Amino acid sequence: MSYHSEMNTAGLFGDLLEGYRKMRKLASIQRVNGVFPISDADRLELVQVLGWKCVGGKNEFHVGDLVVYFEIDSFLPICEEFEFLRKNSYKNNEYMGEGFKLKTMKFRGEISQGLCLGIDKLPKLNGIELTEGMDVTEILGVREWEMPERVGSSGTIIGDRPGYIPKTDETRIQSAPELLKEFAGLPYYITTKLDGSSHSVGVRDDEVSYTGHNFTYKDDGKSSFVEYVKSKGIPEKMEEYAKENEIQSIVLQGEWCGEGIQKNRLKLKTPEWFVFTARVNDKRTNLDMLRAICEYVGCKMVPVEEEGEDLLTKYPDEQALLTRADGIGYNGTVREGIVIRPKEPVHSYTLSGPLSMKVINNKYLIKNDD
Repeated sequence: MSYHSEMNTAGLFGDLLEGYRKMRKLASIQRVNGVFPISDADRLELVQVLGWKCVGGKNEFHVGDLVVYFEIDSFLPICEEFEFLRKNSYKNNEYMGEGFKLKTMKFRGEISQGLCLGIDKLPKLNGIELTEGMDVTEILGVREWEMPERVGSSGTIIGDRPGYIPKTDETRIQSAPELLKEFAGLPYYITTKLDGSSHSVGVRDDEVSYTGHNFTYKDDGKSSFVEYVKSKGIPEKMEEYAKENEIQSIVLQGEWCGEGIQKNRLKLKTPEWFVFTARVNDKRTNLDMLRAICEYVGCKMVPVEEEGEDLLTKYPDEQALLTRADGIGYNGTVREGIVIRPKEPVHSYTLSGPLSMKVINNKYLIKNDD
């Protein structure tokens, strides 16, 4: 049996649990795997953890050290240990409250993403047996920086997402560099990552659900997203497709973009929904079926930029993928990044779900990460 066949067999039940995957490791115990000088900086060095590089004090970290690494988009609580972040990272609003938000920054021409701290600087970890890879997000009170879904996706919230509609999160290559190896020998495709708000439509047992990133919206005429998909006849066509193919459940998930949504960085004159995932009977479909379903129901897909036979042959490392993510994307705007998936879904041991990853354009982050 081949390696990928074993992965598919082992993942038979993993994909069904995609919606219940662990929360993102915003703060974790990691090992320093590189320390690099910064030009014209006497007191600073670049510290590499996983695939990320962040600025640290000179001689503060050494290769092999166990440290706490905080990813970008982490929202750190107000406490003495993090007060040194106040000048550049303090945020306070009604939705998230007070705290320190970590974002992509530039120091002396070097990109810094995240925060590296010595374990001894965090008293809450005293007395805990710490191991490499351990998630300490909750112990340290770290939350993910999230803002409410914008005006363009507002509506009456009636509850959380149904269990058969998973949250749409892609893992960044820098957070799990081992994902690249899992793509070895697999036909792949690359899509444009669009900057908007994740929204889904699901049909199960003749009932239609409309969801945002976190919540289900009521069909009461108050949600612009619900009104949009209804005006296109998408829910009815999804129901037709399910009945014709004797499918118990079908889900389409995509990016809702336009005016009032995430600052409309795509500069769209009218709202659009770009589908990036189709799920049939609780499993992600392959690329061909995704295209066929989108064509059947009459909705747009995210742009497919590239298809190939072996990702590692063309993009052997993270830097090659970061270079690939750079450039101009949809509607002549700076590309947010790319998403990479196998053409045929494959179970990932790293993710405990379908294999996929995203690569964010660092130039985009520096310009827009606020």
